Amino acid sequence: MAFVAVMAGALVVYLGDMALGVNLELYYGVATFSPLWVLDLFLVPFIAGILVSYIYGLGGKILAHLSPLVVRVASFYGLSNGGVVPPGTDVLPMSFWLLVVIISVEFAAFGGVIGEILVKKTYGRTAKELLHKKYQLAEEDELPGAVDDAGHKPGTVEK
Repeated sequence: MAFVAVMAGALVVYLGDMALGVNLELYYGVATFSPLWVLDLFLVPFIAGILVSYIYGLGGKILAHLSPLVVRVASFYGLSNGGVVPPGTDVLPMSFWLLVVIISVEFAAFGGVIGEILVKKTYGRTAKELLHKKYQLAEEDELPGAVDDAGHKPGTVEK
């Protein structure tokens, strides 16, 4: 299931790149940093992270890191090793490309957290009533000496 979730997220990132017409690995100068480029860097991996976590379930926030990484590495490798680079553009230097990858991966991880919240319907600690056995006893099996917030024993009625 993990492989399916990561590949579904990678497909979202790839299709997002194609739909926006942006290749994060290419540098056109200052014109590179357009609103579409920003959407491709931040929003597309975020959506992919939500999908990965929603498919995989709990633990998906860890797997969400992988989907943009797969696409970014494949794209950079393809362009660096004989891929078609349009005239007037350059492939990002490795140091700048790593910054783009880190940002993309972190936004996917944030999307993974949101996806886990959607799956679990809550985030953080589990309520004591749901976790600890001493809170799961039936009312007639209350602990001896137990009192409610008002200081009365359970089951007694104040007159």
